[in-house]
Amino acid sequence: MPALRPGVHRPARMIFAVDATASRQPSWDRACQLQTEMFLAAAAHGGLEVQLAYYRGFGEFAATPFIADGALLAKRMAGVACQGGQTQIGKVLQHALGEAAKERLHALVFVGDAVEEAADPLCHLAGQLGVRGTPVFAFQEGHDPQAASTLKQIASLSRGAYAPFGAGSAAALRDLLRAVATYAAGGHGALTRLGSPAARALAAQLPAPAA
Repeated sequence: MPALRPGVHRPARMIFAVDATASRQPSWDRACQLQTEMFLAAAAHGGLEVQLAYYRGFGEFAATPFIADGALLAKRMAGVACQGGQTQIGKVLQHALGEAAKERLHALVFVGDAVEEAADPLCHLAGQLGVRGTPVFAFQEGHDPQAASTLKQIASLSRGAYAPFGAGSAAALRDLLRAVATYAAGGHGALTRLGSPAARALAAQLPAPAA
């Protein structure tokens, strides 16, 4: 019998999806500056590969390859200018399903301030992600109640979590990104040990780990 080779560790895979419509340029710039926090938080738990996904303009949706370097991801983000258009969250969720079918996708992070699509189709896609084991972490900037309702449902149906943060609150977004990267790379236990208010808020919404 040939000797069995030890399994090769793979970093966790996560999609970082950001609304890049016109009103989002200040938030896009903040996210560009803060995204390195995800790689730093995941480093102690085996690392992270992040795919940037975004929508903007008239039906434009794009996604990068999976990237394991914060500086490179920041460079890719810096080359994107926000453009006016409607939300395309359905495309984000559908794309995540495609990636999850290829290889395990540990988390989908969505950062946005509005939902201009019908809730039912989005919720159906979110439920499919939950079946595949890909939780959606929906982080809403601002206080749009209609968007909040839909994003909470997306998070719940995918077995993920929802959190709002104030417009212009870089610290709040930084803590949320750090917490979700810790979860993606290290699991529920690592998130609980992180101990920050953001980590506690997300952990309280996630299903309890299997015994």
